[in-house]
Amino acid sequence: MKTIAVITGASSGMGREFVYAIDKDMELDELWVIARREDRLLELQPQVRAKIRPVVLDLLDRNSLSQFKALLDIEKPDVRVLVNAAGFGLFGTYTEMDMEKQLEIIDLNDRALTGMTYITLPYMPNGAQIYNMGSMSSFQPVPYINVYGASKAYVLSFSKALRVELAERNIRVMAVCPGWIKTEFQQVAQHDKYIHYVDKWYGPDEVAAQAMKDLGKKKLVSILGHPVRRQVRLVKFLPVKLVMSIWCKQQGIK
Repeated sequence: MKTIAVITGASSGMGREFVYAIDKDMELDELWVIARREDRLLELQPQVRAKIRPVVLDLLDRNSLSQFKALLDIEKPDVRVLVNAAGFGLFGTYTEMDMEKQLEIIDLNDRALTGMTYITLPYMPNGAQIYNMGSMSSFQPVPYINVYGASKAYVLSFSKALRVELAERNIRVMAVCPGWIKTEFQQVAQHDKYIHYVDKWYGPDEVAAQAMKDLGKKKLVSILGHPVRRQVRLVKFLPVKLVMSIWCKQQGIK
């Protein structure tokens, strides 16, 4: 039985960095990398030790989950790691943005993540690991990136509760909740009109390295950087209305 890791969103950004981090940290037979762009997945092979297996799927297509399940049923691998890194967001006013695009945020960030986890868990042994990509937005409502922030709040809650449910199998589940990361997400989000203030940028490689380290320490949530951790602590105690007001003031939004 081959030992593998499964990484969604592996063609760029956080998914790609998790491919490198896992390959560096673990001895696995194959890395199953999932994304829509096969050419970007094939580019990974010269950069890692394990065999890259491109799994070309569009997780916004509901048939993709059944296709992946069929692949698992045939191969019956030993899945040591699952990384749910596929996701996207849009900045803008809720009523002015395209409804279908906003529903796609929920479908990819939440529905696909939940489905991938459910489908993969039967093939995960005791001691396996699950990384779910959350966000600093997981901890607070965020006007003008409303649906994205709400979708990441789901990821945080889902990950924490699932960790408890899987404790008997010693499967560690962790939400990765970084601040601002320089990835293709920023290009897709089209944020220039609304985002004018960023306290600090982090590299996706830094986020992945911190996540691997934090899961080894059995943390529920991985948060990179003192400014982000400080903000997370503050929003737990400040009134929600004040938190949203501060955010809007920082970005110059009235």
